[in-house]
Amino acid sequence: MTENTVGAYENLEQRFRRWSALRDAAGMLHWDMSAMMPAGGHSARGEQLAALGVVSHQLLTEPRTGELLEAATGQANGLDPWQRANLHEMRRAHVHATALSSDLVEALSKASTTCEGVWRQARPAGDFGMVKPHLEAIVRLVREAAQAKSEKLGLPPYEALMDEYEPGNRTAHIDAIFDDYAAFLPEFLGAVLERQAKETPPIQPKGPFPVEQQKALGERVMQTIGFDFAHGRLDTSLHPFCGGVPDDVRITTRYSEDDVASALMGIIHETGHAMYERGLPQNWRMQPVGSARGMALHESQSLLVEMQAARSAAFCAFLSPMLKETFPGNDAAFAPENLVRLYSRVKPGFIRVDADEVTYPAHVILRYRLEQALIAGDLQVADIPAAWNELMQKLLGIVPPSDREGCLQDIHWFDGAIGYFPCYSLGAMTAAQLYAAACKANPDIPAAIARGDFAPLMAWLRPNVHERGSSMTTQEIVTAATGGPLDVGVFKTHLQRRYLPA
Repeated sequence: MTENTVGAYENLEQRFRRWSALRDAAGMLHWDMSAMMPAGGHSARGEQLAALGVVSHQLLTEPRTGELLEAATGQANGLDPWQRANLHEMRRAHVHATALSSDLVEALSKASTTCEGVWRQARPAGDFGMVKPHLEAIVRLVREAAQAKSEKLGLPPYEALMDEYEPGNRTAHIDAIFDDYAAFLPEFLGAVLERQAKETPPIQPKGPFPVEQQKALGERVMQTIGFDFAHGRLDTSLHPFCGGVPDDVRITTRYSEDDVASALMGIIHETGHAMYERGLPQNWRMQPVGSARGMALHESQSLLVEMQAARSAAFCAFLSPMLKETFPGNDAAFAPENLVRLYSRVKPGFIRVDADEVTYPAHVILRYRLEQALIAGDLQVADIPAAWNELMQKLLGIVPPSDREGCLQDIHWFDGAIGYFPCYSLGAMTAAQLYAAACKANPDIPAAIARGDFAPLMAWLRPNVHERGSSMTTQEIVTAATGGPLDVGVFKTHLQRRYLPA
C-alpha cells in the first residue's frame, strides 16, 4: 500500500509510529549511558543520540508531514474521539519541532551529552568550575531554542520551554500555587519542628546495609507494588530515574550502605513512574495520544506511591517485617511505629530527592526561580552557586557545605532539561488530591496497602489516570478523577493531618 492509497490520518499514524520508535531508541541509549556505558563511551554516544535526534526532528518537520496534518484536520469530523485527540497531539509535536532547526537540535543533543558526562565527574568532586563552560554552552543553546519556540507558540520563552514538559502550563498559574505554599511554609514548618522537638527522636537504624541486600529488598517491594520484571529492570545510576518504554521500563536508584531508606524510597518513587508507563493505553502504543500526559501528572504517580502510600502507617506495618528479615539486629528501629516516625520526620536538608514532603516544594521553588532567571538572562551560569546558596538560605534557612550538595546535585540542567522542575511540586500536590479521591472511592485502599496489596489502588489509578494517556489535558484528567482542578489546599490539608494531627 502506497502513501497515495492511505488516508492522511492513517499516514500520519504510520509516520508517528516511526517517530516514536526513534525516540524510544534514544531513550534506551540514554538509560544505557547512565547505567551501563563505560565512561569512555560518551563521545560515540553523543554522536548516536544526535543522529537519532536529527532524524526524528526531520521526520516531523519535512513538508509532507505538514501537508498531511492539514489534510487530516480537514477530515477530523470522520475521526473518533481518540483519533482526534491523537491528531491534536501530532500537531502539538509538529509545532514544537518546526520551531527549531536541525542544526540547533543536533547542537543541543551533543552539548547535553558532553555536559552530562562532565557532570558525572564534577558532582562527586563538588567542582562546579569543571562543568561550568559546558553548562554555559547548554544555557546559550536552550535560550536560543526558547526564543524560537516563543515566536512559534506565541508564549514567553520560559513558558515555551515548559510547554514541552507540561502542555498548557503557565507561570501565572504556577506562581499563584508556589507563592501560596511559600507563604504557608514558614509557620507550618516551624510548628512541625517545634512539635518534633518535644517528642523522643525516632530510633535510627544502624548499618552497614549491604547494597545487594538493599537491591533484593527493593525488588521485593517493586513486585509488591505491581512491577512486572518481564517488562522492566532495576539498575544503579548516579541519579535515580525511570526510562525505557511501556513494555520495557528501566528504573535506577543509588545506594548508601549507611542509609537503607534513601535507596528504598527512591526505588518506590521510580516504581510509581513505571506503573504509570505500564498502564498507558495498550491500543495507542507508539502514538502521541498513548504517551503520558505530562511530567506533572507523571510526578504525581511517583509521589503518590512514595509519599502518600509508602510513607503511610499502613505501608509501614507491611514493610516492618521485611526490613527486620533483611537486616537483622534493628528490630526496634524497624518497628512499624518507629518507621512511621522515621518516614514522616521533617528536617530541612540539602538534597531534593531525599527531602521530606513538607520541605520538598521549597527545593522545587528554588530551581524554578533560578531557571527562569537563567532563561531571561538575569542570572549567568557563573553566578548559579551563589544564587543557589542565597535562595536556599532564604527558603529553608540552610546553606550547602559544597556545590555537591547544592547546585550540582540534579542532572536536569546539565542534560539540557530546563523548564521541567515546576512539575515536581505540581505532581506532589496532584498526588495528594488523587490519593484522597482514590480512598474516597474505595475506603479499603489503606487496609489493602497494610497487607501489601496495591491492586485496589492501581485498579482506581488505571482508568482514572493511566489509561487516559494524552487524550485529555492534565486539568481535565485531574478534574474528572477528583471532581475539581488542582487545589493546593488539599495538599496543605494532607500535611496538617500527617504532621500536625489534632
